Amino acid sequence: MASPASPMRSGWAIDGLRHPFSHANVARMINRALTALALSLATLPSLAAAQGVTSTADPRATEAGRQILHDGGTAADAAMAMMLVLTLVEPQSSGVGGGGFLVYHDAKSDQIGTINGREMAPASAKPERFLGADGKPRGYGDVIPGGLSVGVPGNVRLMEMAHKKWGKLEWKALFQPAIKLADEGFQVTPALYGWLVRYEDTWKDFPAARALYYVGGKPAPVGTVIKNPAYAKLLRDIAARGPDAFYTGANAKAISDAVAKSARNPATITAKDLAAYKAQDKPAVCTTYRVYKVCGMGPPSSGATTVFGILGMIEGWDMKAMGKDNPMSWHLLSEAMQLSYADREKYLGDSDFVDVPVAGLLDKTYLSERRGLISPFGRAAAYPAGNPPGAQPRTPSGPVPEQGTTHFVAVDKDGNVASMTSTIESIFGSNLNANGFFLNNELTDFDLNPVRGDAPTANRMQPGKRPLSSMSPTIVYGPDGKVVLAVGSAGGKRIIMHVTKTLVGVLDWGLSAEDAIALPNLFYGQQGVLIENDAAGKAIADKMAPFGYSFVPTDLGSKLNAAQRVGEVWHGAADPRGPGTSSVDDAPPQS
Repeated sequence: MASPASPMRSGWAIDGLRHPFSHANVARMINRALTALALSLATLPSLAAAQGVTSTADPRATEAGRQILHDGGTAADAAMAMMLVLTLVEPQSSGVGGGGFLVYHDAKSDQIGTINGREMAPASAKPERFLGADGKPRGYGDVIPGGLSVGVPGNVRLMEMAHKKWGKLEWKALFQPAIKLADEGFQVTPALYGWLVRYEDTWKDFPAARALYYVGGKPAPVGTVIKNPAYAKLLRDIAARGPDAFYTGANAKAISDAVAKSARNPATITAKDLAAYKAQDKPAVCTTYRVYKVCGMGPPSSGATTVFGILGMIEGWDMKAMGKDNPMSWHLLSEAMQLSYADREKYLGDSDFVDVPVAGLLDKTYLSERRGLISPFGRAAAYPAGNPPGAQPRTPSGPVPEQGTTHFVAVDKDGNVASMTSTIESIFGSNLNANGFFLNNELTDFDLNPVRGDAPTANRMQPGKRPLSSMSPTIVYGPDGKVVLAVGSAGGKRIIMHVTKTLVGVLDWGLSAEDAIALPNLFYGQQGVLIENDAAGKAIADKMAPFGYSFVPTDLGSKLNAAQRVGEVWHGAADPRGPGTSSVDDAPPQS
C-alpha cells in the first residue's frame, strides 16, 4: 500500500496532481510518439481506414474505450463504456448517478445528432426549494450535501438511446470493462485521494461513502486498491435486463432511500420520478465560423449558444494574423466573452419550459451588432445583454457554480465521432452513495433564488425541468465537410471558455489540439478578467496595461479532451494539467 500523498491546494489543480513517471505521464509520452508517427503517415489512407481514437480524463477509461473500438464497437459504444468506467475510477466527477450531453457524428448518414441526458427535477421540486424560513436563498454549500439537491439521473437512459441509434456491439459488452475493474479493484489516484481528504469533514454524515473509500477510518491512500462489488452487481443487472434495472426495482428503491434517509437535507424522489425519466433526441445547434461548421448541444445546455456567440463576435477580426501571443487577441476574446455570457444569463434555460431564442443568439447580423460594442483599444464600460431576434422579455438568472464534471471523446474506424460531457455537478455530487455510485446534486444548477426583481427567472426550478448547464461538447467540420475536431471540458461555468480558446487555437492559430488545450485559460470574476496563472498567462497579463485594465493571473485549471483529424489521420489530445490520456487503436477487427 502506498503512503498517503499530500493534497494540493484547492481547485481544479488537484486533478493535475501527478508524478514525473506516473502511468498517466508514461501513457502521455507514448501517445505523443504515436501521434507523431500518425502525422508522418497522414498520406496513407489505409491507416486512417483502420484507426480509432479515445481520450478521457483517466487512462483506465481511455483504455476501456480503446478496447471496445478494437473489438469492433462504434464511437458510441466506446463512449458509453468509458462513461461506465469513469463512474468507478473518477467518482468525484461523473457517473451513472448523474447526467450528460452527447454530440454524435454518424458517418453512415453523414448527419450529426445530440442526446440530452440531463438530470430532471422530481415532482417534489418547487421553485422555492432552496429558500430558508426567512424567504431568502440558503447558502450554496448548505444545500448541496444530502437529498435536497438530487435530480433524477439521466446517463443510463442516454446510454440506452445512444446504443439503439448508433451502437454495434451487444449491449452487455459495453459493461464488461467497468465490471472487471469493479470486481478486481482499481487504484486510488493522487487526484481522487486529494478530494477524499478535502471532503473528510463532510463525510462524517455520509457513511456509505466512507465505507467504500476509507481504510482504517481515514481516506484510502494513493495506490490503495478499491473494489466496488455493489456497482459490479448493478452493472451486471443492467447488462442483463436493460436500463429498467436502473430506473425501477431495487436500484430505484436504493436511490429513493438514500435521498429520503440522508442525515442532511432529506428529500423525496419517488419510484414514479425515476421510472418516468426519458432521454431526449435533440437536433444539434450548428453555425459557421470562418470556413468551418461548428456544432454543439442545445438547451438546457448554454454551451453552444455562448461559445458560438463569442466566435461570431470575434469573427470580424483577423485572429490568425494577430496570433496567440498578441495581447489584442486576448483582449478581443475577453470582451466577446463577457457580452456572450450576459446573453447566457438572460436567455438560457430548459427550452421545454422557457422560450430560448437560439436562432436569434446565433444570428450573424445580431452578433455583428454585439461586435460593435467592442473597442479594439479599450475595455467596455458595461456588458449588457442584447436583444436577439425572437427574444421575449426575460429576467437574468444568477451565477451557478459547478465542478464535478468530465469530458471524453471517441472516433471509430468508420469515422463516427462521439463528444460527450458527463457530470454529477459538484465534487462527489450530493455525497450520497447508492449501490456504489454517487448521486448528483444537479438541482443546485437551478437558480437558488427563483425570482429576480418581480419576475421569475428562466432557470428557476420546476417539476420535470432540467437545469441550465455550461457543458459544451463540440464537433467541428472542415471545408471538405468532414469532421476535423471533437472537444469538450470540465470546469463548471468556465467550460465555455476552455472550449472557446481551444477552438480559436486550432481553427485560427493553426495549433494542434494538444497545444491549443495547453493555451492559458481565460475567464472573468469579481476581480475583473482572469487568466491562468502560468508562464504564458502571466506573459499576456503583463501586456494588458495599454487596454486600460489588467488580467489577473489565477488558478483556472481545466480537464479538456479532444480528437483531431490531420489529413486523413486522427489523433487524440488530453489536458496536460491533469492525468488524462488519449489512445490510438490502429487495427480493430474487420466488419
